[in-house]
Amino acid sequence: MTIVEPRRGVALSKRQKELLERRLEVERRDTELTMSQLSADVHTVQVSRQDSPTDDEHDPEGPTLAFEQSQSTALLRQARDRLAQIEVALGRIHDDSYGTCTNCGAAISYARLGARPYTPHCIQCAERLGA
Repeated sequence: MTIVEPRRGVALSKRQKELLERRLEVERRDTELTMSQLSADVHTVQVSRQDSPTDDEHDPEGPTLAFEQSQSTALLRQARDRLAQIEVALGRIHDDSYGTCTNCGAAISYARLGARPYTPHCIQCAERLGA
């Protein structure tokens, strides 16, 4: 049986990691703010729907309120997922595994991390996994 060593690439410099960590911190704050705003939007729509004496099926505004709630809830779910990915990436920075693909062990390019700093996969694995 042949053991295949993980692909290796150019590791991130200390400066690159620092820049990406700062960017992740900013993205975390922005995502938390977005989540707060979306939570308020969902709450406002829920209150609006509760105060309405008619049902959505016969109310011309009903489908709009239902759509707004559905859209805000979906965006909130996406923001929560992104925040979780950001938190994992920050944890990987602190345990010194950041910048290494969790699938194959290859170095993730600085360009890829610059575009998506919370990605856990190199571009090849991301394409293969559809991530």
